[in-house]
Amino acid sequence: MSRALPKYHKRRVFMIGGAAAVVLSGAVIAGSALAGETSQSNGNASTKASPGTISCPAVEGSLPEIPASAQAEVDRNLALLDTQIQEANQRLVDTVGQGGPNFVQNAILGPLEDKRVAALNRIETAIGRAAEKPEGLEALAACTLDAAGGAAAGEEAGAGGDAAGEAGDTGNAGGAADAGDAAGGGAADAGAGDAAGGGAADAGDAAGAGAAGTISCPAVEGSLPEIPASAQAEVDRNLALLDTQIQEANQRLVDTVGQGGPNFVQNAILGPLEGKRVAALNRIETAIGRAAEKPEGLEALAACELNQ
Repeated sequence: MSRALPKYHKRRVFMIGGAAAVVLSGAVIAGSALAGETSQSNGNASTKASPGTISCPAVEGSLPEIPASAQAEVDRNLALLDTQIQEANQRLVDTVGQGGPNFVQNAILGPLEDKRVAALNRIETAIGRAAEKPEGLEALAACTLDAAGGAAAGEEAGAGGDAAGEAGDTGNAGGAADAGDAAGGGAADAGAGDAAGGGAADAGDAAGAGAAGTISCPAVEGSLPEIPASAQAEVDRNLALLDTQIQEANQRLVDTVGQGGPNFVQNAILGPLEGKRVAALNRIETAIGRAAEKPEGLEALAACELNQ
């Protein structure tokens, strides 16, 4: 018995040591797996952060002394400018990987600039009611993407493997450059899809225009008061600009048939068009207001719609 005990203890130690080794190996494997998950999670976080942020010129430092009667309206529009940037940054994050090479410009930066133009025009008008009206604030409307955002835009452009990855993400094997555009095109681009599937792709520009539909906007001239002679030229210029904007939007509608998801037309065409129309309508109000009672509420005529 006494001689067997050492052997027993040796076997016991060996078994315990082996079990400990197994446990340790399992811990290492589990640790490696967790590390992989953490790395993957960090990679996702890095991807989500890749769009960067939008930066816009400061406005307050470019304003003249603000009359007390205009302070509330100026403050309201300054706050609106900040809100617009926040919303654009959020949209930048929400749409990572969507769209073609110009998606950020067309669907985020362009509409943001138009909204800023309208707010800046309202600030000019508010100050101009009680003091000398500042001019040229529209120069502060354009915003830019920071360095990280530029890199994300490069990915959207479809260069090399990034474009192919975008194509895989959106499930569109047919076009890396516009993978985000083509994904989910269903209802919004059904006309374009029917044209392609039915052999109408070679039917010419007229067929393409039919598939895209046309944009219609509310008439403006009938809603204007009597126009002072001193304002007539500026009003006419902006009315002509409103017509040009619709023509350009209709052309863009034809040029981008088959692109974008279900909200592409709204985000990249109708939204920017509305912003431009708001700015032109504000200029019409301001021009008339310099020599007569300023009309209000023309912005209600800014929204346009797509006719299929």
